[in-house]
Amino acid sequence: MKLNRNINVIGTSASGKSTFSKVLAEKLNVRYIEMDALFWKPNWQESNNSEFLKKLKDATFEDDWVLDGNYSRTASLKWAKANTVIWLDYSFSRTVFQALKRAIKRILTKQEIWPNTGNIETFRTTFFSRKSIILWTLQNYHSNRTKYADIMQSDTYSHIRFVQLDSPKQAEEFINEAILPLVAPKELSK
Repeated sequence: MKLNRNINVIGTSASGKSTFSKVLAEKLNVRYIEMDALFWKPNWQESNNSEFLKKLKDATFEDDWVLDGNYSRTASLKWAKANTVIWLDYSFSRTVFQALKRAIKRILTKQEIWPNTGNIETFRTTFFSRKSIILWTLQNYHSNRTKYADIMQSDTYSHIRFVQLDSPKQAEEFINEAILPLVAPKELSK
């Protein structure tokens, strides 16, 4: 019987989910799915719940994927198929630093964040908007940590293996140890 590798990588914005997820998907030779790319439409328009859930359901229909993203309202859908959830739980200072560094790079390069959306970060929206990703990171870091810690202790998703990675070094070790069909050795799980 084939072991499906359906993995969701979670963590506060700017924790490094996308970078980690892409590398892990490549290492495991499975599809990489970015939830933000499913959610955001051109001109920073958000998908409504039915659109977003349909896109997510379609994207995860077939097995063997690394899903990059949180979106709490999608937990019952994505975690029904997931067998591993990896939480990038880096320090507050590192996460805020990464958010600032990423935002400044995107502002300077005018990098389109998701293909065919035209969505770019600007100085004004990054530093002077209520929808600022940096502000969101500052406001939600601690509540996300509490939420994810509670989820890991809950019996609701007992079929899922939860892995908590506390540092980029631990994440790198996890990637380097990832072998098929296992995701990583037990000693890296918390």
